[in-house]
Order: sequence, then structure tokens, then C-alpha cells
Amino acid sequence: MAPTIIDNCEFECATVEATTTTTTSAITIGYSDHFDSSAIGSSGDNFEESNELHLKGQQDQDVQEEEQQQKQQQMPWEAPGKQGLYDPQNEHEACGVGFIVAIDGKRSHKILRDAQTLSERMNHRGACACDNDTGDGAGVLASIPHGLYSKALAKQGVTLPELGDYATGIFYLDEAQHAAAENEFDDLAKSLGLEVIAWRTVPSNQSAIGVVARKSEPLSRQVFVRRPAGSDEKTFERQVFVLRKRASHELIKPGRRFYICSLSDRTVVYKGLFTSDQLWDYYTDLKDPEFETYLALVHTRFSTNTFPSWERAHPLRVLAHNGEINTLRGNVNLMKAREGVMQSDLFGDQLKKLYPVVEPNLSDSGSFDCVLEFLTMASDRSLPESVMTMVPEAWQNDKTMPQEKRDFYQWAACVMEPWDGPALISFTDGRYIGAVLDRNGLRPSRFYVTKENVLVMASEVGVYDVDPSQVTLKSRLKPGRMLLVDTKEKKLIQDIELKAKIAKSRPHSEWLQQKITLDEIRNANVLNTPPVDELAKLPASQRGIFDPRLSLFGYSTETVNMLLIPMFKNKKEALGSMGNDAPLACLSNFQPIPYEYFKQLFAQVTNPPIDPFREKVVMSMQCPLGPEANLLQPSAQQVHRIWLTNPILSIPDTQLLKRNTHRGWRTKVLDITFQYNEGVQGYIDAIDRVCREGYAAAQAGYQLLVISDRGAGIDGKVAVSALLALGALHHHLIETLQRMKVGIVVETAEAREVHHICVLLGYGADAICPYLAFELAQALRDDGVIAPEVNDKQIYAAYAQAIDTGIAKVMAKMGISTLQSYKSAQIFEAVGLGSDLVAKCFRGTQSRIGGVTLEILAKEGLQRYQLTYGKATPDSRILRNPGQYHWRHGGEAHINEPSSIGSLQEAAVNKNLDAFEAFKKTTLDSVKKCALRGQLEFVTDRQSIDISEVEPASEIVKRFATGAMSFGSISLEAHQTLSITMNRIGGKSNTGEGGEDSDRYLNQDPNNSRRSAIKQVASGRFGVTASYLANADDLQIKMAQGAKPGEGGELPGYKVTKDIAKTRKSVPGVGLISPPPHHDIYSIEDLAELIYDLKCSNPNARISVKLVSEVGVGVVASGVAKGKAEHIVISGHDGGTGASSWTGIKNAGLPWELGVAETHQVLVLNNLRSRVIVQADGQLRTGFDVVVAALLGADEFGFSTAPLIVMGCTMMRKCHLNTCPVGIATQDPELRKKFTGKPEHVINFFFMLAEDIRKIMAGLGIRKFQDLIGRTDLLRVASQRDAKASNLDLKLLLQPALELRPGTNIVGGSVKQDFQLEKRSDNELIAKAQQIFSGADDNVTVKMRIHNEERAFCSTLSYHIACKYGEAGLPAGKSIDIFLEGSAGQSFCAFLARGVNVTLKGDANDYVGKGLCGGNVVIMPQDTVPFESHLNVIVGNVCLYGATEGTAYFRGIASERFCVRNSGVTAVVEGVGDHGYDAVLLTTGSTWPRDLPLATVT
Repeated sequence: MAPTIIDNCEFECATVEATTTTTTSAITIGYSDHFDSSAIGSSGDNFEESNELHLKGQQDQDVQEEEQQQKQQQMPWEAPGKQGLYDPQNEHEACGVGFIVAIDGKRSHKILRDAQTLSERMNHRGACACDNDTGDGAGVLASIPHGLYSKALAKQGVTLPELGDYATGIFYLDEAQHAAAENEFDDLAKSLGLEVIAWRTVPSNQSAIGVVARKSEPLSRQVFVRRPAGSDEKTFERQVFVLRKRASHELIKPGRRFYICSLSDRTVVYKGLFTSDQLWDYYTDLKDPEFETYLALVHTRFSTNTFPSWERAHPLRVLAHNGEINTLRGNVNLMKAREGVMQSDLFGDQLKKLYPVVEPNLSDSGSFDCVLEFLTMASDRSLPESVMTMVPEAWQNDKTMPQEKRDFYQWAACVMEPWDGPALISFTDGRYIGAVLDRNGLRPSRFYVTKENVLVMASEVGVYDVDPSQVTLKSRLKPGRMLLVDTKEKKLIQDIELKAKIAKSRPHSEWLQQKITLDEIRNANVLNTPPVDELAKLPASQRGIFDPRLSLFGYSTETVNMLLIPMFKNKKEALGSMGNDAPLACLSNFQPIPYEYFKQLFAQVTNPPIDPFREKVVMSMQCPLGPEANLLQPSAQQVHRIWLTNPILSIPDTQLLKRNTHRGWRTKVLDITFQYNEGVQGYIDAIDRVCREGYAAAQAGYQLLVISDRGAGIDGKVAVSALLALGALHHHLIETLQRMKVGIVVETAEAREVHHICVLLGYGADAICPYLAFELAQALRDDGVIAPEVNDKQIYAAYAQAIDTGIAKVMAKMGISTLQSYKSAQIFEAVGLGSDLVAKCFRGTQSRIGGVTLEILAKEGLQRYQLTYGKATPDSRILRNPGQYHWRHGGEAHINEPSSIGSLQEAAVNKNLDAFEAFKKTTLDSVKKCALRGQLEFVTDRQSIDISEVEPASEIVKRFATGAMSFGSISLEAHQTLSITMNRIGGKSNTGEGGEDSDRYLNQDPNNSRRSAIKQVASGRFGVTASYLANADDLQIKMAQGAKPGEGGELPGYKVTKDIAKTRKSVPGVGLISPPPHHDIYSIEDLAELIYDLKCSNPNARISVKLVSEVGVGVVASGVAKGKAEHIVISGHDGGTGASSWTGIKNAGLPWELGVAETHQVLVLNNLRSRVIVQADGQLRTGFDVVVAALLGADEFGFSTAPLIVMGCTMMRKCHLNTCPVGIATQDPELRKKFTGKPEHVINFFFMLAEDIRKIMAGLGIRKFQDLIGRTDLLRVASQRDAKASNLDLKLLLQPALELRPGTNIVGGSVKQDFQLEKRSDNELIAKAQQIFSGADDNVTVKMRIHNEERAFCSTLSYHIACKYGEAGLPAGKSIDIFLEGSAGQSFCAFLARGVNVTLKGDANDYVGKGLCGGNVVIMPQDTVPFESHLNVIVGNVCLYGATEGTAYFRGIASERFCVRNSGVTAVVEGVGDHGYDAVLLTTGSTWPRDLPLATVT
């Protein structure tokens, strides 16, 4: 999640304005016969400014500034700006990182040379641009080489002061303006009491770098700044910090290149747009033997684009980062808000000149670097303590943590929210150098300590050459732990000692006694309960399901029966199935509430989702409520906050907080209701009033603001949406620097679902009381719907537990583990909200197609009031059911409605063309009401051609694939019918994540082959063996599923039959839940590794990656293409599923139209489109759907629901219950007998579809299907659109990609990815194995050395074994014995087949033995090591992931997630890290004989 910065690219890019225009027009709303329009007139244009600050005028200014920035001329060193659907703020990065330090601080040139070796051996963790010669970035941070600089400046006639008496750093400038920039810097330094000694041009070798890098090469100038006489070291350090910070704020001008790599009196950074080996050739300083250092921190970058920048390379000023900050937007917003409460004794009034703390347009790493440096410089925190504050351990649920450390972390949580996300952060200020791992251990980090007193830390082992006898410790950084070297004290400080010292540095435990709890407030207010404060009770005729407020706030009978009652009864969300085919909120005429316009973002590829159940120890709902104190002055004042265990407040507690005066607190209730007769303008004015009143309350010293719609429905009052009021208030308080002075509680009837609560939390709520849901539950209890013995407290607890579990799942989708970090992080995209509305209420949220205005939402809110309290009819007293979940006549449209289902089945079964035409007509009508593509139409000014000239249907159907429906989610009969169908027509069927039995792909009848061409590799790794992989045309990595992105698949135990268990290598009757993340894909370079592993396991297969549409998916796809994927699937949010919570089905993911268009545009912009084939997937039905997908950029097309309907599905949506009445989504033997589908029926459908496509092509004058792809000029916005839909602005969707980068090759797959398989050691193994394959010998023995760059060792050998011998591996009596020494690369012995025995003396990296399927692996230390094996780490993370058979013996400790998804391997290890589980045999201690041969332990 890396926001904008100025990158470079070797081409000129046309800039397309990405502003969104919206028009306000009258809209037609469902049930309009009840509508009294007199109160809902058009609003005026006047907007009263609030507090002389930041309301509409500020929003207009923001929009104008954004437009101006887009129009500025692109400089040669800048990357393409926002254009089409591409937005640089969606860029991501990952990397390899490491450091070497002499613990005693002794300088040598050898440290630098060893750092070079370390960097070059992590080259495979970086990536190259489209020229394959420009790296994504590499750099080194070292201590200042005083001797080298003294000699260099002496040649200029300058005498350099002693080391420590000057600061230095390298600047990126441009030839044209560098002199002026340097003079301005000199003047700024002088004004701060500092003197610039000299400037120096850093010597460089331009021939060492790639073409793209040369195009944007900066002028690298180095400055030297003298320490003033009498200034102590710490004061000088702060002076230099102020100089750099102010220069970064004040000297940047349009058209000027100005970037400071670092400025320090201890360290210097050399970095740029290199591969890790180019770095050392480009800067000639780094070759000079006089460059002596005691530390070197190196970094190799993998960016998701092909135009990464010199500036974005790492190391930064104090850190190098491998990871992603998922909560960045909230962290940056809150850091800005803290400017209103921060004060510094060190800087006094000058503090304001250091704002903003986070400089504009930085990546997540750059933002973290700014805050970390600021915390260290502007407060009395040490660098390690600042890191602890920003990246805390998972302290909340750790019962073994010492109390002092726990108290420190709880105190720190009151000071600042965690910067949450997967991260390995290496940091240094020249004295300290260290690293910290995120709380869940989602990045690899291994380290050695040698007898020479050198510590080496890196993402991998094997990057540093050292005699094994010289190594005293081999270990790894544990989750949340810190590694630190203090070069001044000359010692390695372990995590326990370091944190104990920091925890004891202040009386944190004593301070925590002053925190406030709800129990304390309850006790203090026992006597403060005035009887007049009782809430008004509704009459019996208006309670429960007859409560008119239900209708007023948009409840339906589905809301009550399908969502709320299960939460109150079962303490968890209800499940649904078959996906979401209802209209987007921006197309719905049934007054959706504003929450429905927001789609949850989710992690895919660049960072992992979290498993919120298996790894719930790292999750926490605890958070503080109330004002924050001064961040820069640690004190007891910082814990004067209310500590909540979860964000849901009961009705009594909310009433208590509203009148609370305990410890001098005051609460201001902000009424968000207004008189109905004030109409639309009253709605808008109420939002502005709330902002004014909230600002005034914060200024007046109130601690809590309660946004309340309690008055709605009383005396003609209607409520503003609590979400709109909250968002506007939250951002207004941030802009006016008042947000940290108050906590915000939302008391609303509007929010009731998990998604609603999440959106409120994401946009600024600290706590929420959904009072109408509670009151409804109480009434339902009284009516006997809920057990009468349930009391109010149990109702509150049940709902809170259901909501907490739901929030945890939503947070986990994005890889966020603490609610405190999730709050205000705005992890959403808006679909169909206009830009003015977003600027007012949801600033910073992306809304790419414009949409409804505040006036429209106001009208819909007033419409709901009119429906509830207007013209009274008997019907109006009954709660509506518009059919959001299940189709209802007269209600919301659904793509899969009954008449189209019937017509399709008649057409396919009987080859009835009239029925197919009827199906098309009803489907297209539904699509217009439900989907973005329905707002488009084909141009009509093209010269048509005769259909005989169009590519035949038999060729078009080869572009079709059926969806990834697993054997398990659907019956064997349905699964095989689809396989036979696709094999007959030349398309591809997909196994789904449930594996495929070998009898389906071996020895098949060509006319009835049941083999699935696409073999899926999902996070559960069910049935993934060498044979399974070897028998595939495509190997598809399932990163996410359209219906429930960020969640794992689930097969209930009652569906796991004996046959399914055999196929999945599991146990009958035991439920199978896939983890949300692939445990071997925690970053983009991890995905690149799995792509490589799978290519090695089947060199002839096409490697595919399945993604789900979301904002930034094009950027992710670009990174996937750089990771050497050959095929990318973009699934829409409306795909089907066998089972998921309704929150996931309805509220995550985006339409495929946006995803496909963005993917095509960004791949073209990066010149990567020719490397990959793109497939669209999601509710594709007709020729119109397919052709629109092609015009937006898709090459191939996936179908799931339509083929199921053809085979008999009637959309009962009972898939998760195993009760499918037509034998498709069930494993019940009796129900399976009802299956009537035939391959012929599905073939009929696909050929009818292909003929429909041919007719459209003929009308457009297109002969070849390839000529359709990317031709958005053949589409236009539909001339006939619904009034509400007419507010959508689809120009970004229709942006011609070739205008972004003219002349680009867009023929998918025409440029082959280069895996360099010819360089693999496996080729030697395969050559020697030919003796066994030919029968000439029964045994082959191989001895080799291995290094960390040799990855997926033995995988290709196993492929050849599987091709010849199948699932069984080598026959009994035959074996290949391999003996190795060294450090093995990632995925060592992955998918190792039976008969191969590998023994390694040394150590190995991540993913050892993943997919092990019969082979035997032994890893032990070298004979000469001096340490005890059981105290040292020998293998990395996620070993034996998805392993099914074989043995593994590791003499040493395994890192995190050992044996995840293991279903048959016997493993022996001397210790494991966190989250190790699944059938593991553990031994501890050093009882294993040192030279135990394999034969005696099998």
C-alpha cells in the first residue's frame, strides 16, 4: 500500500484528467406512489462556512489542487501520474533486506564487500523493469567513510573536520537547477546556525545501469555541513534533522528535482534505480578500499510497476523496510491530527516548521521513516523505543508476557495506534542497528553471529560466506521481537533484555492505574441516574417487527430474519451461498443506505490476509476512547482515556457516557436530526451544523462527542445518515487539528450489520451503539422469537460477540490485526459516490466512477421517511422486503431471475434458439439494472460485415473456461460433466481447490476425458502432489475468490465423503477450511517464488494467478506479470461460492468491469500486456457480456453460474446446507441421483453463446476475436439510462489503453516469460536419473554443494518421475540419493516424489518440503559447528506446507508455521516457532545422535 511518489519511465505518457463530474438530476425511487416531493426540493448552492475553516471551500480547493497537479507537465524523472484507472497511490513494493555489523564498532572495508555479496545473493528477491536491465531499486546505508571523504575533499582544496564534527548526505538534483537549489540550501543552513563546508559531485559510472534508469538519472551531489562550535552531539543531530526536514518542505518547487537521500553525522546512504549488483558498479566510492565502515544495511526492491524511482529505493534515512503498512491512511491522518496537541520542549515554537510530520506523496515506508525519525528526534525516546511504540508485539492475548512489558505496551497503545501490517523493518541511527518483525511474523528474518564479533541479518541464509566452525549462533527474528546491536556499548542486546530496560525506564505500571474503565464509570454514576432520563417506550403496536423506525432506517424482513436473528441466537453471522447478483447501490432504486456504496478492500499478493481463527492470538478488539495527550511528552496524562474491550456499547452504557462527569469528563451530544419539511437543504445544513458544533465542543474542552439520531421519527424529524455526519465531522476535526482532543461515539439506529459497523469504524468512530438492533432483539424476545429467558445483558453480549467476530474477519482480510489500527484507516473503495460528496465526508477514499451526490442521498433519506410516516396504507405498516438477497417479484432486480433461468435451461437442453433469445432479452434487462456493463452499449457507426467472415464459433469457444468449483463444493457428476464438456470443445475446466483424483487424468478416453486442464493451487493445498501438478495445462494460483476475497474456502464435514477425503488427502467427515492466506505468499516476491516453483514442477504448464477486482488490482497484476505469471484471472465481486458470510458476499470486491479495464490499462502502461493472457470471470451470460469484457481488455472468459444453471441449478442458494434439490451442490447420495445435466447441454450453451458473439462482431465489423481486445472505442455510455445511473462517470472505464502508451504490443502471451530453467541444478539430476528411468540402474547417488540462489531444488526431477511413474513415484527398489552441503534456497525439495532421498548438511530457507509427496528429507548442521543444534535455527518459515507423504528430519529449530496443512508426512524437529500445527511429531532436546543415518529412522 504505497501512495504516490515521482517515479520514472522511459516513455512519454498522455495524461488523462481523472476528475469526476457529476450532475444532480431527479431520480425515480421504488414505491414512488407513496412519495410526497414537496419536502424534497432541489437544494440551493449556498453553503455556510464553519469555524472560518475547511468545509466546502476547502473541498473545492482540494479538487482544484488535484486537477492542477494532474495538468502539470511531467518531468523526465517522473513516472506517469494518475490517468485512466491507473493511480500511483495504489503502488506496492516488497524486497530483500539485510545488514552486517561489527558489534564492537570496528571499521573495515571487508564489511562493505560482505554487504555487496549479501545484496547480490538476494537479487532474485528484487525485480526488473520492462527493459529487463533496470532494477526496481537497491541501496546501502553505511557509517561515514571519513578517510575517503577527507581525501576527496582535499582534492577540492577543502579540509574536512574530524569525524563527528560534520554531517553529510547525498542529494538527487537536476543539472538545470542544482546550483540554485544548493544556494538556497546553504542559506537555509546559515539561518539555522549551520555552515555548509562544501558540495561534491558523487562519482558514478553511468554505463553500469539500465536504459530506463539512465533516462531518469539524477545529478548526485553530496553536501558537508559543519558542527557549530560548542554544540554537543545530540544538539547537532537535531539541528541537522531540522535542516533536512525544512529543506524537504521549503526547497521543493515545480520542475525542480530535489530529494535528500540522507543527512546525518553518522551514516550515509547510496541508493538508486539498480539491480543489487549494479549498485556496486555505479557508485565508484563503494569500490574504494578506503571506504571503511562498521555497519552496512542493504536493500533490494520489488515494485509492482516497471517505472519505479531513484527516490523510492531503500534504505531511507533511518530504515529499510520489507513489508507493507496496511493502516497507512489512518496512521497518516491521525499523525496530522496530532499536530493540534503536540508540544516539544526541544523545539518550542519551531515545532510547527517541521509539519507535516509525514511529507506529501511518500510510500508507506517513507511515511513510517518520517514518523520514526520524528519520534526519536522530537521526544526523549530512543530509536528502539520509538520502534516498539510503532510496531508493538501482540501483547493483548499473551499471558506469558512480563507485566512490566505488557504495561508499557498498553501505555504506548494510549499514545499511538500501531502501524499494522506485515513488516521486517531494519533500522539504524549509526549507533544502534537492529530489526523488528511484525506481530505475526509475516516476513523472513534470519541471522548469524560469528566468533569475529560480526552479526549478519538477512531475509535469507546463505547470503554471507563464513566457515561453519566460526558461527556461534544461528537464529531468526521472532514475531514482534527486536534484534539490536549497540555499537557504542559494543554488545548484542537480545529482545528480553532490551524491552525490559525500556519498560522499566518510566513508571508505566503506575501510570496505568489512571486509565478509565466502563466499570469505573458505572460505579461512579450509580447515584447519578435521574429518572427523567428514561428512554421513551414505543406503544406495543409499534414494537418489534412493527417498529416504524425499521422502515425509516432501511431495514427489511431479510435484514431481520437472515442477518440479525442469527446473530442474537447463535452469536455469529449467518452464511449464504451463490454470490451476489443484486444491483450495485448506485443502480438501486430502493433507497440503499450510504454504507452499501462502500466495498471492503482486501489483501492479495502484496500482503497476506490473516487467519483470524487459527491465529487469533494476534488479533485484538481492545482500544482506548477519548482525547490523546501530547505524543512527545511521555506522562500519566496519556492514559486518561476510557479503555474498551470492544467497540460495541450497550444502550445503558451509552446513556451513561452521555451524562458522564466522572473525573471531570464532559460529553456533548450532537443531534443529527432535522425537520422533515426542511427538505434536502435541511439535510445538508444538518451535516454542517454537526461539524460546527463538534468543533466548538472540542475547543470548549469536551472529551466525548456522541453523534445521535435518537430523535428520528419524533415530531416530524428525520435523521442524516450517521455515516455521512461522522465522516464529515471526523475529517473536519482532522483539518482543524481538533480530532485528537475528543473521542467520537455513534449512537444510531442505522447501523446493524457487520459491514455497517466496519464502515463507521473505518471513518472515525471510536465506539458504536446500534440501539435499534438491540431494541428489536428485546421485542423479539418478548414475542418469543428469541428465547424468553435471555436477558438484556445476554442480548448485548451475543450481538457484540457476533460483531467482534465479523470485524475480525473483515480486518483480517486486509491483514490488520488490531481494531485500534483499523479505526480511521478507511480501508474501503466507494462505488458510485460523487467526488464532491467524497471530498466532504470521506476524503482520501477512491471513488473512480463518480456517482450520487449528497442531494440524492438526502432525497433517498427523506423518501424513506415519507414511506414510513407519509400516506398511511395497510401495506405501509408492513416491513418491506425488496429482495436484496433472494429475488422477489416487484423488488430488486437480480441477474439470475426465474424467467431467465427457465429460458436458459430450455435453450440448452433442447437447442431452442427462441428460448435463447428470450434468455438474452431478460438477462440484458437485468444487467442494465444491476451491473456497470449495463450502462454501456456498442457504437452504431461501424460498417457491418457478413457473419460468414467472422472467426468460427469452434475457435471462439477455445477462449472459454469453467470456473474453479471444487469436487466437494459440487458433486462428482457435476464436476465431471464440466470437464468432459470443456475437453470436447477445446476449452478448459478447472479442478477448483479440492484436487483431482489421478484416475481422472490418466488413461482417459479422448471423447469423454474427465481431466481438468486447469489444476488449481489454493491455500489449503488439497491434493497438490507432483503428479497432480505434472498433469496440468494450466497451474492456477488462487489468490482470492470473487464471492469472498480475503477468506478461505470451507467444506463442512458432512460434505467430506470417503472419495473426497481420498482426493484431498484428508479424513472423511472432518471439515476442511482453507486458511485465508497462502502461507507461502506473504508478499509479491513470495508469489514470484511460488510461480517459479510451479514452473519448475511442470515446465510445460502455463502459470496462472487468480485475482479479484478491487482498486489497484491493475497494479497488483503488473507485479504479478513481473513475477513471471503467464495468465491472470480477474474475478468480479459477483462470483459464486459454496459458503460464506453475507458480509463477504455482499460487501467485498468490485465489478469485473473495473478490474479488467484497470488491469489492461496498467499492463499496457507498463509494457507488460504482451507477457500475460487476461481472463474475465463473474456472472458472464450473454454475447454482450463477453464482448464488453473483451473490449475492456480480456482475452479469455470464465463461466461458473451459467453452466450450473444449464445443468439444472435453480438458484435455491442452499449450497452450504448440502440439500441441493438437483444434485449439483451436494454430496448426499440420494440427492445426487437427481442430477440430470449432460455435457451436450453445456456444449449447446457455449456454442449458442459463441454464435451470439459472432453476430455482435459482424455488427461491429470485426473478423478476428483478437481484434476486439482492448477496443474501448467500440463502446459508449448507453443513451438510455436510469436517472440515478446517469450520475455515473464511466470515462475512466472507457479510457483507450493504447493512448496511455502508444505502440505497445497488447497480444496477450505473445512475449514469453523467461524462467531461465536451463540454469537449474535439476538438469544435472535429471541427466543422472536417466539411468534409473531407462532401467539401467536401480540407484543413483549424487553429491553437490548448494547455495541460496538454487531454489525449488529437486522439483523438476520430481516432475519427470511423476510423468513416468505417476502418483506412486519411483518403483520399490529404485532410489535417488542426494547428499548436499551449504545453504539451500527457498522451496528446497518442494513436491519431492517418492524414491528421492535428500540429505543436506548446512541450513535452508523458507518452504522446505512444501508439497512433499513421498520423498525423504534430512537437514543437519555441518560437522564442524560449535553450537548445540537444539538452540539454533536450521530451516525457515512454512516448512512442509501442504505435504502429503514422506519423512522429514530437521536437527535444529524450525521457524514459524511449521507443518501447516500437513496431511501425512512424519516430521521430527527440535523446536518450532509460532503457529506450528497439523499432525506434527515434535521432539525437543539434543538427544538425536549427531550422525544418525536416514535408514535407522525411517
